[in-house]
Parts: sequence; structure tokens; C-alpha cells
Amino acid sequence: MQAPPSPWHGRRAPSADEIAALAEAAVATIPDPLRSHLAGVVFRVVEFPDEETLRDLGMADDPFGLLGLYQGVSLAEKSSLDVPTAPDMIFLYRRPILDYWADSDETLDHLVRHVLIHEVGHHFGLSDEDMERIEAGAEMGASDPQA
Repeated sequence: MQAPPSPWHGRRAPSADEIAALAEAAVATIPDPLRSHLAGVVFRVVEFPDEETLRDLGMADDPFGLLGLYQGVSLAEKSSLDVPTAPDMIFLYRRPILDYWADSDETLDHLVRHVLIHEVGHHFGLSDEDMERIEAGAEMGASDPQA
């Protein structure tokens, strides 16, 4: 007797293009007044951060520790007198995202959206600490029906 097919038969890990499609869907949920400020930002999905990036961030021994990165000058620091040098970029790192996803209870689309919105926050000039406070406040509001 033949075993029934596995629900994983024929499935594979999401590709960079599939992660990019999830990121595009996440960008589409950002309200228009904010989304318009992302017009010049380049979004890229790559397998891993490069060695120089990891070294610069003090993460050379942990290529799976960085899920995303904003590179550029935040809107809070830009001036109309600045001469643009390189486009602002948001990187999503496919393999670290998939590794994190495999060990979490989050859906992949939720995780990609969370990482993307975090990096968009850096584009708007928010620090990691600012975003942690915002997330904590949002979680408290979600658990308090009177908030």
C-alpha cells in the first residue's frame, strides 16, 4: 500500500521574487501620505547581507541575525540642498527571514511586513528604540478594548 502524499510534496521555500511580492503588498498597505515618501526608495530582496555590512554592524559571526536593512539618508536628515549620491535602499534578507519564520509562529506575510515597516521607519528617521515604543503602545492598545 502506498503512503498518502505529504502536504509538503512539491513545495519549496519561497523565492526572492515571492518575498518581494509580499513586500510590495505590504508597501501597498501604507497610507498614501506616507507611501508617497517612498517613491525614490529601492526595495531589494537578496539571500544574505554582504560581509562588509555584517562587519560594519558588528554581526560578522551571525549572517542570520539581520533580517532587513535601510541604507540611505533618512527624511529627517535630508535637506533640499543635498546632492543625491545613491538611492535610498531597503534590503530584505531572504535566508535570515526564512530561518526566523521557521522558528516562529508568525505567518510569512506578517513577518515580511513587520521587517519592511521597521526599515521604512528608519527611512522616516525613527530609531530602533522609537519603533519599539510604538510597537509596545500598539500591542497595549490592541489588548485594551477601551484604548
